[in-house]
Amino acid sequence: MDSTPHGAAVTAAGFGLKGPRGWAFRNIDLTAGPGSLIAVQGPSGSGRTCLLLALTGRMKPAEGTAEVGGLPLPKKMAAVRAVSALAHVPGVAELDPALTVGEHLRERALLQGRFGSSLRALLRPRRERRAEARALVDGALEAAGLDPESLPKGIRTSVRDLERLEALRLSVALALVGGPRLLAVDDTDLKLSDEERAAAWAMLRGLAAAGTTVLAVCSEPPEGGKALGEELVLVRTGDRPAPAPEKAASTTPVTPTAPVTPTDTADPADPADPAGPTDAADTAVEGDSRPADDGRAEGHDDEEGAVDAFAETGRA
Repeated sequence: MDSTPHGAAVTAAGFGLKGPRGWAFRNIDLTAGPGSLIAVQGPSGSGRTCLLLALTGRMKPAEGTAEVGGLPLPKKMAAVRAVSALAHVPGVAELDPALTVGEHLRERALLQGRFGSSLRALLRPRRERRAEARALVDGALEAAGLDPESLPKGIRTSVRDLERLEALRLSVALALVGGPRLLAVDDTDLKLSDEERAAAWAMLRGLAAAGTTVLAVCSEPPEGGKALGEELVLVRTGDRPAPAPEKAASTTPVTPTAPVTPTDTADPADPADPAGPTDAADTAVEGDSRPADDGRAEGHDDEEGAVDAFAETGRA
């Protein structure tokens, strides 16, 4: 599928990623045109963050096919990273609470000027380069809906003092400085009130309407969609096949046996004794190194899953 100069089309078929604890997600099918708003919905631990990282070239998939802006994955992972940007991804792309808003913006502008520009651009006069960087930052802040002057201490406001919606806007603005064709946002509606959630989706809708393809992880998809004249694509993770029905108990009568004397009782401490305690590894789910009785719920938290899968697949 083709892409516009701004947004990147995203497609996937039978897409899956496997980590050290088993499959993070499987059987993802997706078709989204340039400038789409893609909402990834699912419960915590269903592989939402891993899907976001895989579609932006940060994790190597294990099965299926996918393309971002005509670039196939995993063959062109580096090229996909060059046209995509991450915002608000815990442990991967997150704000430093000790820095101020201004420090974050200056750092991002510096990185963009050093590594996001051509050699010819670097040779231009310093005044021109500073003016261009200022324009990029101002445009990104406006697109994200963040006015530094409205903050308690302006650009000197520390990240730890920002409201959650303000921190989300700042993270999105930093990602937009590089002019990505695909913007990926994690935990879009986490810990937001209904009013804040509506404002966050309005911001992402505006970015998609301006031509940038937006991939957003959420617990609840936004309302509207086609009624608002936008292309909203919904992807659900965590759909698991129904468990197989248990076998019916046998009705065959059992012949009583003679009672076992204490001298015939198996020694539970003997590892070779078949009557000894069951090895926890024998009850573990296939593909999962954790014992089945460790008290954890099936699946893993998105942030833990992303970090574990990163360690398994390696940073491309």
